[in-house]
Amino acid sequence: MTPPAQSPGLPDAADNADTPASLYPELDAAALAAFVAALETGDVTGLPPARAAEVAEARSVAVFTRTKVTGADGDLLDAGMWRHTGSLPRPLIVMPSPWTNHGWILYAVQATLFAARGYNVLAYTTRGFSSSEGRVEVAGPLDVADGSRALDHLIERTTGPVTKIGFLGDSYGSGISQLVAAHDTRVGAVVALSTWGDLGEAFYENSTRHVAAVRALLGAAAKARLSPQTRSVFDNVLANRDIEGTLRWAEQRSPLTHIKELNRRQVPVLFAHAWHETLFPTNQTLKTFNELTGPKRLVLSIGDHSGPEMTGMVGLPNRIWTDAHRWFDHHLRDIENGIADEGQVISEVMWSKTLEPRPTWHSLTERVHRLHLAGSGELAEEPEAGWTATVLCGIDTPATVADKVVESGYAEIAGRPKVYPTGTIDRSVAAVWASEPARETTRLRGTPRLRVTYRAPNPGSTFIAYLLDTAPDGTGHIVTHAPYTDLGSAPDSLVSADIDLQATAYDVPRGHRLLLVIDARDPFYGDANLPRATLAFTSPEATPSYLDLPLG
Repeated sequence: MTPPAQSPGLPDAADNADTPASLYPELDAAALAAFVAALETGDVTGLPPARAAEVAEARSVAVFTRTKVTGADGDLLDAGMWRHTGSLPRPLIVMPSPWTNHGWILYAVQATLFAARGYNVLAYTTRGFSSSEGRVEVAGPLDVADGSRALDHLIERTTGPVTKIGFLGDSYGSGISQLVAAHDTRVGAVVALSTWGDLGEAFYENSTRHVAAVRALLGAAAKARLSPQTRSVFDNVLANRDIEGTLRWAEQRSPLTHIKELNRRQVPVLFAHAWHETLFPTNQTLKTFNELTGPKRLVLSIGDHSGPEMTGMVGLPNRIWTDAHRWFDHHLRDIENGIADEGQVISEVMWSKTLEPRPTWHSLTERVHRLHLAGSGELAEEPEAGWTATVLCGIDTPATVADKVVESGYAEIAGRPKVYPTGTIDRSVAAVWASEPARETTRLRGTPRLRVTYRAPNPGSTFIAYLLDTAPDGTGHIVTHAPYTDLGSAPDSLVSADIDLQATAYDVPRGHRLLLVIDARDPFYGDANLPRATLAFTSPEATPSYLDLPLG
């Protein structure tokens, strides 16, 4: 069955201005290239003292070489390799590159640090990017086979016995690392930074197309060689074609699909993720995390895709990379460093940056407080039936996910989150509900849930719900959000939407209000609405509309 047409959301000039050319906007590629050159030659002239010391230490214990890995179908993959000489048993680490034309060089500093700690390491550029042959398959079977071939390449050039094997990746390389671990029984531990679990949900969250994310991926891969299937899938998401085909394509590429293999072998997995992730929303990774039954750890941070771990890539102190080293030291080298006893979840609270350990994800939420959507525009303690709040389609409002994919997250990390002028949100275009001012700090911990009922005049409809923290002066910061699309209801029928907003750890200060905003247009998403149509929200007596707040 062909779904009703959604507005295609194809790029225009304004969209392109907001699409990053790189998913690593603050990366100093020249500094990394100089670091690699020093690894090859031993000449550390011009390197900062800390980087020069790392090069000297690594060269004193291991040999660095550039190499080519023969991947699937005979395609040659560009790689860097750090090998120890001698016959001592050693663990190995393989690092597939992120979604960038810089390739494996992004791992140069961290791979060197692993080598200095006794690991043999191989970092390689995934097929279709930079100097690697082949075409970009988006973590398809060829990419999984490439990961195993890269491991073979390193094992064949290792002089001593191999003890245990880890795969580590950031972004694109993180998904490939999980998939290789699910298919290759030699892999004994995984570190997956800024990763995905369910790629279909990342592209179609609550049936809503993530068009800005797809544009960002295409922009970052502008110099890559995409396979015809990859190009077709991305174009189909933007143009709203063949949803079922895209979801079948994504299922094979989703670690969640293969999680039984990871669980059967109890593979230890470390995830690191950002709360306001715009490429791979938090909840789909969280779903995968909660399905894992082996040793696991989830590190959640302020920011967006790859931002929280960025400083570690250039060698600066970084708690996420520190955890990655500790994770492999414990699970690959059997070092008792305490990481197994610290709880499964470490969350950074917005905006205090407090780190909170929890034994499990579900232990973040101690109780749930329900607020009802009322006709007066209040988030009330008791349900109220019979009211109607209208939302006009096709018009954007100041309530948006972010200003830019990825880049807005760097401002959040720096303590400059986007300020929302909540008073300028046109109440004739959006529906708005506000809570009473908080009498004390409200500790949101977990996944807020929203139930709303609305009537749409056409068979396809979309809305986006935003939860904002609003100060007494009317300025707000975004706590979380989620889109929702209905493609199957008859015109003028009541649609009941039960959705999870993206998970959060947020402290709402005393005196601030929570503001729930629902509108029908956001540049981040492709919507199914007819222009100038009206969505009429209500609260039937039998199924009242409400917002569940997870409190901790």
